[in-house]
Amino acid sequence: MGRMLAALLVVIATTGSVEAQTETTELPISTCMAVAENLRHIIPASASVQYVQQKADYTVRITYVGHSTFRMETPGAVSIATDFTGEAGRSRRPDVVTMNHAHTTHFTHFPDPEIPHVLRGWGENGQPARHFLQVGDTVIRNVTTDINSRFGVHEEEGNSIFIFETAGLCIGHLGHLHHVLTDSHYAEIGRIDILMVPVDGGYTLNLDDMIKVVRRLNASVILPMHWFGGYSLSSFLNRLKGRFPVEYPEGSALDFSLNSLPALPTIYVLQPETSLGQSFE
Repeated sequence: MGRMLAALLVVIATTGSVEAQTETTELPISTCMAVAENLRHIIPASASVQYVQQKADYTVRITYVGHSTFRMETPGAVSIATDFTGEAGRSRRPDVVTMNHAHTTHFTHFPDPEIPHVLRGWGENGQPARHFLQVGDTVIRNVTTDINSRFGVHEEEGNSIFIFETAGLCIGHLGHLHHVLTDSHYAEIGRIDILMVPVDGGYTLNLDDMIKVVRRLNASVILPMHWFGGYSLSSFLNRLKGRFPVEYPEGSALDFSLNSLPALPTIYVLQPETSLGQSFE
């Protein structure tokens, strides 16, 4: 245990060497980040027993706004919108928005200036984006991935997987993922309890490889996104038939807590709250 905690401190210290964003001089602590003696044997860094006991009964409401945008409401009343295009659904202005720029359906050039935290998944001046901050009861960080434009332009570390840690849960949004992940990516991501995964099978990673990513991350909850008209969603579900249970809850939102996670990895198909679900790319 002592060795594991020491390794965790090394990982956190390393992360702190990049631009850390927090309202204090202290770095936030990630309870989801992986630590490893080598990349083949990744050991998830668990939260302390006391922290988990305190947060286990708190719930996070997740709403599928549409396309790749989810809205999260944390127990501490932090509102977060992913792949924000200027719309966060039927809710108040978010406190935090994340964006990716593979296509204009995943970001906006003109976010509301009243939004306190606008986190872009791409960097500037040739440097990758680095985010590691705490907003209220939530730690937010990113893991960069490469993107390929439809014109064949390759951009290293041009987009980000964002991880949100709140109420003892580790929530991951894969963004506009274009390639299989490496062992280093998995180590940086760490434990994921709830995974938001693009299932279009063409604009992002092909379905067979995307399913490999899903299976390795081994989240308890899989939330499909970035599907159009149901065809790509059906293709994704058919490939996983018999492997993961599939639930079709009514509406666009579900509440999750550490104690309510399913025993087996389960896919929850949420209906888009807005017309963003009809957008392409």
